[in-house]
Amino acid sequence: MNSKVQSLKAFLGSAGRLALVEVAGTKGSTPREKGAFMLVSQAAIFGTIGGGQLEYMAIDKARQMLFSPLEGEMAAKRPEGVLSGGTARVSRTAATTPPGGFAATLPSRGRETRIEVDEVCATLDVPLGPEIGQCCGGRVEVLIRLVDATLAQELIAAAAAEEAHLPHVYIFGGGHVGQALASTIALLPVHGVVIETRAEALEGMPENVETRLTPMPEAEIRKAPAGAAFAILTHDHALDFLIVAEALKRDDAAYVGMIGSKTKKATFRNWFLKSAEGTEAEFARLVSPIGGDGVKDKRPPVIAALAAAEIMTALVVHNATSNIDHPVQRDKEIAG
Repeated sequence: MNSKVQSLKAFLGSAGRLALVEVAGTKGSTPREKGAFMLVSQAAIFGTIGGGQLEYMAIDKARQMLFSPLEGEMAAKRPEGVLSGGTARVSRTAATTPPGGFAATLPSRGRETRIEVDEVCATLDVPLGPEIGQCCGGRVEVLIRLVDATLAQELIAAAAAEEAHLPHVYIFGGGHVGQALASTIALLPVHGVVIETRAEALEGMPENVETRLTPMPEAEIRKAPAGAAFAILTHDHALDFLIVAEALKRDDAAYVGMIGSKTKKATFRNWFLKSAEGTEAEFARLVSPIGGDGVKDKRPPVIAALAAAEIMTALVVHNATSNIDHPVQRDKEIAG
């Protein structure tokens, strides 16, 4: 399993000189939240602070700093108006032009992007209005720092801490829909786990999704942390029923979904209430078919996309009501 921490370590170890671009403060509507960051080298980037002209400006400034590693060089490149504390205030068009020169063609409209610079650090205070080609309406303070060994270790530690608190999404079944759902989940801020009884069904799973081979997949439900999501879509309806019944006993689950038709759901309900000692309240928590029935398209990638959206929504709602500090909840709060 290739995690985000491993990807970060690989980038830090291979990209050469780097600058950290971090959202240090926000006001109003902004593309990303405080703490969002990206790493910039001369040839590549890792992460994002939201895209658009704001990101172009930050990348441009970061690469200017990478070209000027020494204090003498930095001082020689500072614009006029350097303050005694080693800072400078310049207009947006003077020093924040993104690749292609877009911002330099825009009128100032009486508003200004402020840049403060010292030897290894720069701060951009950017209004997100028509002046830079964005219409968010808020304001973002961006901190840019050159990355040294200490800062690199701090980034790795922070990423590891965040990864440890990611919500878990368990996919039971590695068939066509399971493969598609795993590929979709791999793009999201969750810890994905695919569980199968067949070794061949786990082949070709995304690198950053965990796989588990077990003869008793229902037992994995009991090991799952609170706030987990369970998507059940194995090759065997009877096995589906056993796993779903176990999952519905977890009143701390964020989501329990089963693939299938209305007939399969009705059959499960009859078995669950009569033979599995289930209750109507527990059954009411079951989502089936996964992804809903509003879109009449049964192709695996379509089902996976709809189910992933359903799962992420359930995680955000559950974590909000449970006061669980997960990255998906923080993103939801910012987006709201």
